[in-house]
Amino acid sequence: MLRVPSPMPLTHPRYVIAVPDLARSAAWYRDVLGFTVHDLGDPGWCWLERDACVIMAGACPDALAPAQLGDHGYFAYVQVEAIDALYAEWQARGVSFIKPLRDEPWGMREFGIRTLDGHRMMFGQPTP
Repeated sequence: MLRVPSPMPLTHPRYVIAVPDLARSAAWYRDVLGFTVHDLGDPGWCWLERDACVIMAGACPDALAPAQLGDHGYFAYVQVEAIDALYAEWQARGVSFIKPLRDEPWGMREFGIRTLDGHRMMFGQPTP
């Protein structure tokens, strides 16, 4: 596939999710996935950060549960380095995997997880 440089590149992608209990979710991202939790000065929001991946989580106790979105309810695909090490780290921390680590025919080694609140995320690394 030929990639043409964009005159208006997209930089620093960020994800925004609704969670039913902000404190509980923030603690899970910190303790299980290894994110740093940042206070935004608004009690209904926090900023979750691990390396270049940033997620803004908002307290929405009455929002539709992510599990009700069906098969295509993923909110992120994050490309990573050292995917085997990340998979092993999260396996040791009891993360719920929805797809085991494997090489795919489209040139990615990837796995998927389900967060505490039911959000689904994919992680991948290009295969050599």
